[in-house]
Amino acid sequence: MSFVNLRAISAIYRFELHRFRRTLLTGLLVPVITTTLYFVVFGGAIGSRMTEVDGIPYAAFIVPGLIMMAMFTESIFNASFGIYMPKFTGTIYELLSAPVSATETIIAYVGAAATKSLIVGTIIFLTAHLFVDVPVAHPLAMAGFMVLIAISFCLFGFILGIWANGFEQLQVIPMLVIMPMTFLGGAFYSVHMLSEPWRTITLFNPIVYLISGFRWTFFGRGDVGIEFSLIFVAGMIVTCLAIIAWMFRTGYRLKK
Repeated sequence: MSFVNLRAISAIYRFELHRFRRTLLTGLLVPVITTTLYFVVFGGAIGSRMTEVDGIPYAAFIVPGLIMMAMFTESIFNASFGIYMPKFTGTIYELLSAPVSATETIIAYVGAAATKSLIVGTIIFLTAHLFVDVPVAHPLAMAGFMVLIAISFCLFGFILGIWANGFEQLQVIPMLVIMPMTFLGGAFYSVHMLSEPWRTITLFNPIVYLISGFRWTFFGRGDVGIEFSLIFVAGMIVTCLAIIAWMFRTGYRLKK
């Protein structure tokens, strides 16, 4: 007897991926175009004046930041939209009354959203190679870090989808909080380039630790120690799981 309803997980997972396949061309084309534009603007215009950062060619230096920025957005959007739609259409009650546990629901929705995010991140990584040679010092660590980032931000997006009472609220956190924090988190520059007190202030931005950790997997160096990046990612996953567990236990914005 199986303690996990694999059929239910598979059904939800395949349903969410089917929604992604319906917009496959747009979902893959947009990251390619966006990455190209960033390389033209940042890699071309700025890179012609600032050729290296910490001994790394500037065009290569921004690649980890570009991948992380796209994965942050994709993870939050896919996970939040995935759980919000059943709330919006009223089918969430069918899900809650079905013999599917909260754990199985989370695995299915977060797993599907993370898969989409990883596909987009891989596409951007491959697109970047069309413009610049990007070395990867720790390939396995890079893949593992991408998985952890996808899971952590998909869990965060899942929380956002349950919390939101409208499509507008789904956009508030990603656009007004996550995006500015990403631009100010060292995606296109090194924190060491800042003067005090801005360097110290920037270290309070949690995105710095994520981008720095991912950049370490490429070049073997980052703005902060890789151990701090891993601790932050682990802490984010544990915190998000605790919040989601509370939401399902209390029915917060699920049964209203």
